[in-house]
Amino acid sequence: MPRLIPSRHTITRPRGDRSAQPAQGDALARDRTAAARAARAASGRGGLGVPATAHPLVAPGEWAELARPGAPLDWVAFDVARGPGSRPDPLYGEALSLVRENGVPLLGLLDVAYGARPFGELITDASSYLNWYRVDGFFLSRAPVLRARVDACRRVVTTLRALLAGAGKAGEAGKGGGERGRGAAPEAGAAARRPVVLAPGSHPYPGYAEFADQIVTFNGPWSRYRWSEPPQWTADHPPSRFAHLVHSLPSTHLDTALRIARWQGAGTVCLTDRTDREGTDPWAGLPRYWQEAVRKIRRQP
Repeated sequence: MPRLIPSRHTITRPRGDRSAQPAQGDALARDRTAAARAARAASGRGGLGVPATAHPLVAPGEWAELARPGAPLDWVAFDVARGPGSRPDPLYGEALSLVRENGVPLLGLLDVAYGARPFGELITDASSYLNWYRVDGFFLSRAPVLRARVDACRRVVTTLRALLAGAGKAGEAGKGGGERGRGAAPEAGAAARRPVVLAPGSHPYPGYAEFADQIVTFNGPWSRYRWSEPPQWTADHPPSRFAHLVHSLPSTHLDTALRIARWQGAGTVCLTDRTDREGTDPWAGLPRYWQEAVRKIRRQP
């Protein structure tokens, strides 16, 4: 996996965070973040999703930005070593705990290989993510799109939800009904706190929308995105059910890309000027215009 240029800086809390304030301040910050996310969902306003594939050791600045209070993040998906790795990574544990303080759902990345990955391998990796990193949900990379794979994918998602529900109950029992249990109504709140995101990168057979919390229906360059069109069936679902990941996007086209996402009904976006030239990973770090993108998302009507 491509990495960013190593930095000599350690992971630090971003300037202006409230880590030095009492626990009550942290709880209020989490409540404000959750309330803002709920308001965006109700109003149709968009948020940011980030597939964070760079290790905290080589991208401490990026992880510090993700931990900054107030960023309009719908989720952060992470990949330790093409999955959860073979053992817990303390650097990931530290970076994730800072992001978690702001109430941002953390998703463990699972490579489904378009449905070819054995069921047992996926569940084993999912259990490791839960045991080592206390993930809130899962991001199924290279999810299938064919009608013939719907039932198998539904089985995977149903099992992942059962694992998440079991971990959530254990966490609530240990905390006396703490932060996992707060907030929205049971059904809608469960999806918000423990999402399973399918990420085929294109529009799948409509049946996948029956059981996915969100589907990444575009993952590609700006040169394709600017001419893309959604199928008619997507209009039957709210924007919160879809996400678009667009790379190779110049900063001069940020507003246009956000308009396209709104028009196509995608409530979550990830936009970057990084490219996939020569096989590089465009998601191995935040875009140079990250702060500008955050401001534009916040200003959306």
